[in-house]
Amino acid sequence: QVQLVESGGGLVQAGGSLRLSCAASGRTFNNYRMAWFRQAPGKERDFVARIRWSDGSTYYQDSVKGRFTISGDNAKNTVYLQMNSLKPEDTALYYCAAGAPTNARYDYWGQGTQVTVSS
Repeated sequence: QVQLVESGGGLVQAGGSLRLSCAASGRTFNNYRMAWFRQAPGKERDFVARIRWSDGSTYYQDSVKGRFTISGDNAKNTVYLQMNSLKPEDTALYYCAAGAPTNARYDYWGQGTQVTVSS
C-alpha cells in the first residue's frame, strides 16, 4: 500500500522558515515526479514545486521561487520543502504527491500538513 506522510507544518511568523517532509513508502519511486501542492481555505489546490527522482531537476511556482527549495533523499524515500521568508499568503494545507513518469497526473497523495503564517 502506497503511503505519503507529510510532517513539519506549524505556526510561524511572517519572515520565518519551516521545513516540510514527505516520507514515501509502499513501492519503488524511481523516476517518479514528487511534488508539493497547497490549498488555502476557499481556494483550489495549487502546484508549489516538483522534483524528479531520475535527474533531480526541479520546477517551482513563480510565487515561491527564491524562497522555497524542494529536495529529495533517495535513500530515505523522502522529499523536503524548505520554506524561507514565509508570507501570510503562504498559509495553506500542504500536500505531497507522487506521479509516475508516464502520467501527466499525480497518482498518490498524502493527507496534508497545515502551515499557518501570522502577520
